Amino acid sequence: MSTRVFTFLVLCFTAAAFAEDFRTVGDKEYKDATVTGVDPDGIVVKTKSGITKVYFPELPKEVQERFHYDANKAAAYSAAQTANYATYQKQQEEAQRQQQAVDAKARAISEQQQAASNHIQALQARYHELQKLEDNLLLQIGQAKQPGPAYRGGKNGKSVLHQPNPQKSQLPVLQSHLSDVRHEKSEVRKQLEKAQR
Repeated sequence: MSTRVFTFLVLCFTAAAFAEDFRTVGDKEYKDATVTGVDPDGIVVKTKSGITKVYFPELPKEVQERFHYDANKAAAYSAAQTANYATYQKQQEEAQRQQQAVDAKARAISEQQQAASNHIQALQARYHELQKLEDNLLLQIGQAKQPGPAYRGGKNGKSVLHQPNPQKSQLPVLQSHLSDVRHEKSEVRKQLEKAQR
C-alpha cells in the first residue's frame, strides 16, 4: 500500500517538475504545461497564459491512466466539491442577508436620529418666534398703557392734560393674544425638553 502511494507521489512530482504539452480530446492544446496539482477529477496545469484545471474526461486515455484516474472517485470528489460550494453559497447568502439587516437597522436608526434632530430644530425655531412675538406684544401693551399726547389746557391754559390713547382700546385683544402666545411657548418648551432627553 505504501509503495503505491510512494509511486503515485513520485509520478506526481516527476510530472510536476517537467513541462510538457497536453492535448485534450477536443483538440485543445496546452503547450509547455507544468502539472502543479492532481485532483481525483482532473489535473491543474500551469502555462504561460495562467493556471487551468483540465478534467480527466477531456484528456486522452493514456494521460488518465498516468494520473490514476478513477471515475467513481472523481464522481464522489465532484459531488463533495459541489456540496461544499452549495454550503459556501448558502453561508455567503446568509452573511449577505445579515449584513443587509444590519445596514437596514443602521439606516433606520440614522433616519430616526435625523428626524429627532429636525424636530428639535423646528421646536427651537418656533420657540424663538414665540419669544419675539411675546416681546413685541409686551412692547405694544406698554405703549397702549401710556397716556395719550399731552397738551395745555384748563381755564388758565397752564394745566397739562392728556388726550386719550387710541391704542388703549386694543389692550384686551393684545393681552389675550399675549396669553395665547405664552401658553403656546410653554407647550413648545415642554416638548423641547422632552425631545432633548
